[in-house]
Amino acid sequence: MIRRIDHVAISTADAERMLQFYRDVLGFEVVSDTSWPRGTQVLDDLVGLKDSAARSIMLRKGDTRFELFQYESPPPRPVDPRRPVCDHGITHFCLEVADIYGEYERLRAAGMTFHCAPKDFGVVRSTYGRDPDGNVIELYEEVAAAGSPASS
Repeated sequence: MIRRIDHVAISTADAERMLQFYRDVLGFEVVSDTSWPRGTQVLDDLVGLKDSAARSIMLRKGDTRFELFQYESPPPRPVDPRRPVCDHGITHFCLEVADIYGEYERLRAAGMTFHCAPKDFGVVRSTYGRDPDGNVIELYEEVAAAGSPASS
């Protein structure tokens, strides 16, 4: 039985730049920052790579965990940081926020790029932006329905 998603992981060419964004801009805290050298067979087996070596940074905000990887070996292939969300693979991950308009302005001021300003869909508001590597992050805010306790 699957209980929940524990964490999401992203591979990057620049762990320090991504750490600065996820920690300093989005407010995640560092849980661990580790690495492994080439020749660590158990990790080669786990990740399905030969002679792997990488740095791994686990981050947390509330009950959400996020992991950054910077591989030294084998050499990774770069991806297009403007790749469209219709391409196969993970298209985005979503962060629930309070005050989407305020977060949108705060993150834009910090240098995050967005596809558009937040859109209001009645019961939710949403927008897509990109981290420094071009990974898509959805900001999502639930809006209380008229007459519900949260809207009173």
